[in-house]
Amino acid sequence: MSVIWERCLWFIGAVLLFWGIGAYNRVMLLRNEIGKAFGQLDDALTRRAALGESLLAHLRERLPSEQASIDALAAAQAEAQAATLAVRTKPHAADPIAQLAITSAVHGAALTRLISLVEHHSELVSDAALSSIVDELKLVDRQRAFSRQMFNQAVQNYNEAVRQFPTRVLVSFFGFSESRSL
Repeated sequence: MSVIWERCLWFIGAVLLFWGIGAYNRVMLLRNEIGKAFGQLDDALTRRAALGESLLAHLRERLPSEQASIDALAAAQAEAQAATLAVRTKPHAADPIAQLAITSAVHGAALTRLISLVEHHSELVSDAALSSIVDELKLVDRQRAFSRQMFNQAVQNYNEAVRQFPTRVLVSFFGFSESRSL
């Protein structure tokens, strides 16, 4: 009887070990998917920042009366770039993502305000280079929205895996925590 009991314990131990390895690998895979999804979003954010710099360069000399809006965009863009840099190292960490969400919203609002100012100045609307920048910004914003949606889906998949029982017990042991959507 003790031999059968011993073999059952070995079997149960092996099943738990293989389950634990599988669950850990699944959570790691889902966490890595967050990083991949953020990479696409990061590309769009970087492109938006570069186009924002071009827009600022054009508008500084053409709209001196709107210096406050131009400075607001420059400050918001610097904050958004700093927040993006913080997320690059740990795209699954909740605090840097929360900061990025805030700074990205402020940056988007400042950018929208400046684009609206451009569209209300008839002499700027006819500038082909400026119109090209504004059109590219609108395209990049659509790409950013799509990349953000993909990032949020990856975060949702990861968070669902982290919340499931009995995986929840294992992930808390290894220090995994829920991520945050943008």
